[in-house]
Order: sequence, then C-alpha cells, then structure tokens
Amino acid sequence: MQVVKRNGNIVDFDQTKIENAISKANNEVSEKERATEKEIQEIIQSILALKKKRILVEDIQDFIEEKLMAYGHYELAKKYIIYRYTRALVRKANTTDQTIKELIDGESEYWNTENSNKNARIVTTQRDYLAGITSTDITRRFLLPEDVVKAHDEGIIHFHDADYFAQNALHNCDLINLEDMLQNGTNINGVMIEKPHKFLTAMTIATQIITAVSSSQYGGATVTMTHLAPFVRDSYNKYLAMYRARKLKEEDCVKFAKEDLAREIRDGVQTFQYQVNSMTTTNGQAPFLSVCLYLGETEEYKEELAMIIEEVLKQRIQGMKNEKGVYITPAFPKLLYVLEEDNIHENSKYWYLTKLAAECTAKRMVPDYISEKMMLKYKIDKNGNGNCYPCMGCRSFLTPYVDPKTNKPKYYGRFNQGVVTINLVDVALSSNKDFDDFWKIYEDRLELCHKALKIRHERLSKITSDVAPILWQYGALARLKKGESVHPLLHGGYSTISLGYAGLYECVKYMTGHSHTDNGKGKQFALEVMQKLNDKCKEWKEAEDIDYSVYGTPIESTTYKFAKCLKKRFGVVKGVTDKDYITNSYHVPVFEEIDAFSKLKLESEFQRLSPGGAVSYVETPNLQNNLEVVLQVIKFIYDNIMYAELNTKSDYCQKCGYSGEILIDDNLEWYCPNCGNRDHNTLNVARRTCGYIGTNFWNKGRTQEIKERVLHIDNKDDE
Repeated sequence: MQVVKRNGNIVDFDQTKIENAISKANNEVSEKERATEKEIQEIIQSILALKKKRILVEDIQDFIEEKLMAYGHYELAKKYIIYRYTRALVRKANTTDQTIKELIDGESEYWNTENSNKNARIVTTQRDYLAGITSTDITRRFLLPEDVVKAHDEGIIHFHDADYFAQNALHNCDLINLEDMLQNGTNINGVMIEKPHKFLTAMTIATQIITAVSSSQYGGATVTMTHLAPFVRDSYNKYLAMYRARKLKEEDCVKFAKEDLAREIRDGVQTFQYQVNSMTTTNGQAPFLSVCLYLGETEEYKEELAMIIEEVLKQRIQGMKNEKGVYITPAFPKLLYVLEEDNIHENSKYWYLTKLAAECTAKRMVPDYISEKMMLKYKIDKNGNGNCYPCMGCRSFLTPYVDPKTNKPKYYGRFNQGVVTINLVDVALSSNKDFDDFWKIYEDRLELCHKALKIRHERLSKITSDVAPILWQYGALARLKKGESVHPLLHGGYSTISLGYAGLYECVKYMTGHSHTDNGKGKQFALEVMQKLNDKCKEWKEAEDIDYSVYGTPIESTTYKFAKCLKKRFGVVKGVTDKDYITNSYHVPVFEEIDAFSKLKLESEFQRLSPGGAVSYVETPNLQNNLEVVLQVIKFIYDNIMYAELNTKSDYCQKCGYSGEILIDDNLEWYCPNCGNRDHNTLNVARRTCGYIGTNFWNKGRTQEIKERVLHIDNKDDE
C-alpha cells in the first residue's frame, strides 16, 4: 500500500508512524483511556485490510479517529485530533520559518526582486517584509477558505497583498483630499496642523500628510498640485504687502514680490521632492505617490497652478543626485500630466508646459499623460456629465461618482478596497481549446474571484474610524466621528473594488491561434473576454451595491509566478507558456512588432473596457534630441487614448560614469556596455515596470520581459 501525502508525494505505508502518533496521544490521557497495543495493531491491520493500492494520508487519519471512538476512547480520539491539528500548524509554521530565514539571509531571489522599489537588505524594508510574512501566514491559515488559497497557490487567481490582509484596517489606494486637510486643518499623530499661510509651509505639510497616509494603507496614493495653488497666491500677497509697507513704488513692490514668489516656489517644489524621496513609510519605502498636474481643475488659481507645474517639470528634468553626486532618474513621485485644449496645440496658452513635459518624458520617463478629451468621453456620471480626474497611484481609476449631498462630482477622498486577479491564460489552457468549456470554466473562476473579493470587502467593513484617524477622521478620506464605522463608504459607489485580469494575449493566442492585435478573429474573441469581465462586475454591483470594476493588473512579480504555475500545470506550450512571464492585462506582447500609433489606437479599445484602471505605453529609443517625435505621440494620445506613457531610458554606471542604456545579456544579467560592470549596487537602472518606474531590479521573469521589449518608435533619422 502507498500513501499520498499532502504535498502530493507518494510514499510506502509505514505503520510505525501510526504507532508513534497514537502513543503520543496516549501519553496525554489517563491510563484507563489509553489504547492498548492490541488495539493499535488492530487499527493498523484494519487499514491494511482495505487493500487499497493508494490511500490519502487524511483518509488514514480519519479512519484512526473513527476506530478510537469505536473502542470507546473518546478522550484519546480528541487528543489525537488535537495532535493532528497541531502537526498541521507545525508544517505551515515551518514553511513560514523558512521564508523568514531566506529573507534575513538575503540570498532569496524572490525577496531581493519582489518589489523593484524596495531594497530587501535594508532593515526598514525587512521589518515590513517580516510583518508581511506573518500576515500572509495568518491569512492563508485562518482568513481565506481553502479553495481560494489553493487557486492562489496554483496561479489560477492571485489574491493581492495577502501580506497586509491580516490587518483588517488597511485598504489599497486612494486620492488624498489635500484641499480639505490644508484648508480646514488636520491632525497627525495627535498634533493639530492648522491651515498654512504660505506655499512653502503648505508643501511641507503636504509631504507629512502623504507619508502619514501612505503608512496607513498598502497601495499608491495621488495628490493634485491644484490643492497647493491657493497658497501660491497667499505667499504672493504676503510679499506684496511687505513691500507696500515699506512704501516702495507699486511697480517695485510687484517686481520684488514676484521675485520672492519665484524663489519660494522653487524652494517649495524642491522641499516636496526631497521629502517624498527621503521619507520612509511603515511599508519600508518612500511613499508610493503620484502627483496630478491638471490645469482644468481650477479657473481661479490657474496661473498659480501653471507656475507650480512649470517648476515641478523643470526640477524633474534635472533629476536627483545619487550617492556619486550625479543626477539620475528618481522613481517617485510619478507625474500625471493632463492634456487639454489649453495645452495641446502650438497656439495654446500653456503649450510651453507641454513642451517641458515632452522634454521631461524624453529624459526622465515622466510624466504620464491623461487625455481630458477621451476621459470626458468615457467617464460619464449619473448626471450625464463627463469627468476627468487622476488615477490612484499607478493606474487604478475610480468610477464616476456624484456626491448625494451636493449633487456634484467627487473624486478626492475616495479609495479602492483591494484587488483579486484572474489568470486568463489558465482558463484557456484548462479548456483544452473547447470554447464551451472555456466559457464554463471562465464563469467558475470569476465567481471564485468574486468570493475572494467579498472576503476583502467584508474584512474592511468591520473597521471604525479609530484605526487610522488621519484617513477617516482628519480629512484624507473622510471626516467621520470617533468610533464611527467606515462601512457606508464601502457602498454606493464611494469606493471601488477591483477584479483584475492578466494574460489576455496568451489566452487569445491559445484559443484562436491569433494575437488579439489581428483586427480579426483574435481581437473579436479578446473583446468578448473583456466584455464578460465587465458584465460580471455589473451583475455583482447591482446585487450588492459595491462598485466592482475591471482592472488591468500591474502584476510585477506575479507575472513570473503565473508563468511558472502554467508550466507546472500544462507543460511548455509554444507561444503560450514558453516564457518566464505572461503579458500584463490587455497589452500587445512586448516582442510583437508594431508602431507606436497603431499600438495606442488598438489598445484604446481595450482600455475602455478596463474602467477600474489600465495604462498603455510605447517603448522608445533615446529621444532627448528628438522632442518633435515625443510631441507627436503626446498629441496622438490626446486624440485617441485616455491614459498612456512613453518608456525611455536614462541609466548610469557609477564605476565608469557611463550615461545611457544599461543592457541585459542572454543570461538575464544587467551590465554596463561601456565597462562591463555587473554590480547592481553601482548600476543606476530605471525601467517602467508596470506603469511605474522601478529602480531596484527585477526577478527573472520580469527581466526577460524587459529584455524582449521591441521599440515602437523608429529613431533612425536622429542617428
């Protein structure tokens, strides 16, 4: 007889293990409650008498418990059950112990590349990871049902951020309501922060708010410079009043006030940039922040906002110094530049800002571009009005919402509850190319995601405002009373919850033999797959009054995990599982030849079906000397797609001083093409990973994906 263990391994039946287990349980009860040696042997012989070729270890244990109770050893059976449960905990604990050891030893590829913006060797990051390992362990053993854990482990779905799930108080990402906090005051760590009266102070307080908020959640956050613009005017008026008090000529008062204001804006933006990049949150990294630059958010303070935007772009073009004192590309904050009628044409008033943005993109990979024109077309609220607003952090977009109290749109102060992602490639391969089976399996997997998402929602619904006062009581997301439940903010559209998806290309390729970029059979099937996601979200939303939303997941390390799971389950399938990564969301696969404009136009159709968030990109060569091409792409984005970015290169080798593109060899190792340096500690590499810039290198799957990226813009005329 052979025994099938929990991990799937098959071993020969060993009766001594039963003898040892019952003996240990015997030691826990009184003598009259103990099983005799004869009874133990009878139990063993009864199992052998089953004459099974193979038997599950769980079935053996169930059989032993039944026999012990049949002998009248109820107390002993209870102790055996406890022993069995304890052994199960020990098995899982040992896994956790090993994970912790790998992290601390610093030799694990997973931990060293889990997040391209976290350095796993730094003590603050390790503390976050150690807490995350414990949270994941608790989540797996106590908080999630077995079918969800099993599907997650097998790469069928991905339950995101399990390393933060044990704390029910944490949500995903948000748009911080800086306007409320700065204008009405706030409270950080029990200290009252009153309304500032000058721009520099407002910028400093903003960074403190951002750090505090980021430490109370696990996802990205976004602020808008529009909320800082009124303080520019306050500073100007203060300088003007000061010079007028000195009885200077009015023209001199205005001149000197403007000079002082320009200096303060420079200092304020520099302070903001330094603070955001030097502060460390409880997540063990700098705040995962995006900054919105949107002139259309204000009419009253548009001139002041333009001054801030200009300075933000100029300082980002310059970059930040590394340890060698060389200006390099920082990862954060991510910049979101909104394209609109006032800045998209050569004769537009603020065209000069768009030209600065293009220069910044060519050199520093930011800003990303949001098309007001396309967003107003897609984001229609219940009043029938189009809305334009930034994403939360990386790419997560809120759904249109009208505040029932004011009947006006509201976006800042809203948030996302969390994400569960479906692996579309696994659905396809599981169907064995049978379309009827595909849709049936797809339905089942989506309902499994739904089950997991409801668990996320229900866990968050139990918290009160006291768990994170900065969020719920002092204006970042709400102004609730002490002890008040956040539950109402999880319904009615105030917040969203995301159904993610990955691997559309490989799914379609396997089922149809075509890419979803073929403008034919492949594309049609891909759109049907995407529509199904939206239909399910609509169904769930109507039933539960929760804003489920389709999300093009930025699976950074999970792309490698999914690929490994697919190979294990289905072997190597040419064109589908023959890589160490799967394609993010709806993207054109990185190796497929396509020009920038065709790519953006095609992906715009799929982006529209990802209302909960998605971002498109084009891969470019060095365009610092070809800004006209950058501006062409920017104009195309404005007219064709809601949200997109350009992936440029700006790397640096500290050993030889080379500035250009650090390359990847056939063994997926990074090296300087000038001196051959391969030391990650002395290579500054910045790459767009999943909508945001990573600077701490990547796992093998993502590195292979980066290596295989083809250019979407031909720069030969510049050579």
